Amino acid sequence: MTDQELQLLVEEVSKQYFQIPFIHKASFNPRLRTTGGRYLLNSHNIEINRKYLDQLGLEELIGIIKHELCHYHLHINKRGYQHKDADFKNLLKSVGGPRFCSSLPRENNSSKPKKVLIYKCKSCNQVYLRRKKVDTKKYVCGKCRGKLVLEETRNN
Repeated sequence: MTDQELQLLVEEVSKQYFQIPFIHKASFNPRLRTTGGRYLLNSHNIEINRKYLDQLGLEELIGIIKHELCHYHLHINKRGYQHKDADFKNLLKSVGGPRFCSSLPRENNSSKPKKVLIYKCKSCNQVYLRRKKVDTKKYVCGKCRGKLVLEETRNN
């Protein structure tokens, strides 16, 4: 789906569910990571996370569009557009939009396994597990102040 097709879809959803035209811009934003979409207060534009369309389908995308259009129409009409406002909750319920978008399936990061560094104190044998390297010239054991030595590196 292109940005132009998304624009047409948002306009169609706005007319169908809200009976009010959407006259601003809707587009995909590749920088969105943790949210399905967002309504921009200053420009009145709507940005959508493309991953929700790719991974969860058109139905989820339409739900996200309904949610963002609730923010849009309420803000334009100077009514309570925030998640906590009763106006927002009531409008969202009447158009059948989700309060929160579904979670995306977790990406399998098998290309980069997590590295675990195992440090051991020479004096008291205290073991420290770390993800980042420790400067053994600068840091010492927190228990006895002995010298730390890198024992091994594991990939989990």
